[in-house]
Formats: sequence, C-alpha cells, structure tokens
Amino acid sequence: MIESLVELQNIGKIYWRGDAEETALVSATCSVKPGDRIALVGPSGSGKSTLLHLMGGLDQPSTGSISWPGLGTCENLRPQKVSYIFQMQSLLPPLTVVENVELPLLLGQIEATKARKAALETLNRMRLNTIADKLPEELSGGQAQRVAVARALASRPQLILADEPTGQLDHPTAQHLFDVLLDSLEGSETALVVATHDQAIAERMNTIWQMQHGVMEVVTC
Repeated sequence: MIESLVELQNIGKIYWRGDAEETALVSATCSVKPGDRIALVGPSGSGKSTLLHLMGGLDQPSTGSISWPGLGTCENLRPQKVSYIFQMQSLLPPLTVVENVELPLLLGQIEATKARKAALETLNRMRLNTIADKLPEELSGGQAQRVAVARALASRPQLILADEPTGQLDHPTAQHLFDVLLDSLEGSETALVVATHDQAIAERMNTIWQMQHGVMEVVTC
C-alpha cells in the first residue's frame, strides 16, 4: 500500500474578522499520494488557498486532524520536502536568479557549493541559465514565474503546492509555464497540487477537486 504524503481528516477552518466568524473549510477529508497530479478549482474565497496552507503546515485547522505519513512531522516539511509556488511575485528583490533558487537549499542546511550546483543544474534544465545573474526587477512576469518554479524544483521536494501560479500571466505564457512544470516532473514521484481558475490547466491533471463555500468534492479521479 502506497503511503500518503499528507492526510486530512474532517478538517474545518474558521477565521475571525473582528467579531465576525468566517468559515473557510467545512469537514474536508482527502489525501495526496506520491505522483498525484491534483487540480483545486472553484471561485475566489472557496477555500483553495486555505486547503493548500493546511497541507503544507503553514496554518493549523480549527477542527479535524492533519498528518504527513510519508513526510514526517510538520516542523520538518519545509523547505525541502514541501515546496510552494505562489501567484504573486515571490522572488527576493536583492538576490539574483541563482541566489533565489538556491536559497531553500541553504535554509535546509545544504552545503553552499552543493546548493549552488543544484540551483545551476535546475536553471540549466529549464533553460534559464542565461538569466542566472539577473535580478528579479530585470525579468518579465513569465520569466519570474519560471524562476519560482525552478526554486520549487531545486530541492527535489516530495510535494509541490502551487497557488494560482499562472494567475498573473496571459494564456500563452501560462500554458508554457505549466508545460515547463509538468515536463520537469515527468517520471518523478513528486506530487503536485495546483489551485487554478484555468480550466485548461485543470484538465491536464489526473484529479480535480471542486471547492465551493469551503466544501470539497472530488469531480474526477
């Protein structure tokens, strides 16, 4: 039996906005296994980002339980076992492209020369080696997101959580970025969970989870 990377049992999440209670998730039960390709779809505010944050240990549930059978404890998930790709610009402005890509490796206590080698190899594999010494301000939006993908891949994580990674890109650039991501994961056991509004991207995944008002439904599997 394949061990799940993450398991959520009857997860609920409530936020407080002043005195107002806001329900983000309602009794979600799901699991992610090695090699999974999962799309989270649904309108803004439906709970997609909340679910990703809980999966990656960035937030704690109000009810229910989360475990990471194939990854270990919550404290040891990042930056190497679980990687994130965000919608908004997430590169650190003072660092060059290669420095941004190697940063999670350095934070994970990888020796500096090995971290630089892994970062350069990843950039080369993604055909980004020619911009390795550029600063984020010198990049186009598409280039910046490809570097964010490279940063997520460099540590060879077991789980990648992507929150609207193409949300700020035009359609052709978004499709190219997703091509690069899927090609980079081809043949690997790294699981990918992507929150997206792009139906074309969702349909390229093996499983679709529909989110609506904090309730999750498996549409395809």
